[in-house]
Amino acid sequence: MLADLRMPGALEAVDGILARADGGAATATEAIEELLEAQIALRNNRRLETAMRASRLPAVKTLAQFDFAFQPSIKREQIESLHELGFVERAENVVLLGPPGVGKTHLAISLAIAAAESGRRVYYGTLADLVDSLAEAKTAGGLARRLRILTHPALLVVDEIGYLPVSRDGAVLFFQLVNARHERGSTVLTSNKGFEEWGGVLGDEVMAAALIDRLLHRCHIVNIRANSYRMREHQDLLRSEEPREAAPV
Repeated sequence: MLADLRMPGALEAVDGILARADGGAATATEAIEELLEAQIALRNNRRLETAMRASRLPAVKTLAQFDFAFQPSIKREQIESLHELGFVERAENVVLLGPPGVGKTHLAISLAIAAAESGRRVYYGTLADLVDSLAEAKTAGGLARRLRILTHPALLVVDEIGYLPVSRDGAVLFFQLVNARHERGSTVLTSNKGFEEWGGVLGDEVMAAALIDRLLHRCHIVNIRANSYRMREHQDLLRSEEPREAAPV
């Protein structure tokens, strides 16, 4: 019957639940509740798996995995507060600034995963990839549709602002995206450049100023000035490969 009702989660758990009920460890009402909870858990897990695939997140990085001890410049309370997702409910933005390898992308992804786990739609892209997709859509006459698609997620991650230069046309497309999402959805951005350098990245000081004005209207800024995780990993690897002195004979 559970199979006919398309309740695979309950079907998988039913034998164990009935065994506990038969042994007196659970009442009939409790057994029914456990069956429904098993079905809901499976449904939520499948929904999250689907959302994660659609998000195009490059990796699974959670807040629990972040090493705050290695990054003392970060206010832990601020990061934990952001992971409560109030900023998503209010359609506010988050900008993570700092040199390469300090954990900006890790935190951006962990925010996206937290939002996905709460049932919200999320999407990830580097600035270069997002601009390329918008440019292709514009060439094909589908820019408006592409902007609508990118406006729909409750949280959009725009990673790696400043790693590659953007043409002025690309900067215009990026501004259109940010403007379309303004007060409609949250955008989490990472950059290895300070705001004062965005004009050079985007090839247009005026466009950069307009873009920053939109972003900072309702925005949380996380400025990371600390050690590089990747440099630490490289140093650990080099130390592990250093030749050891031969033991005296």
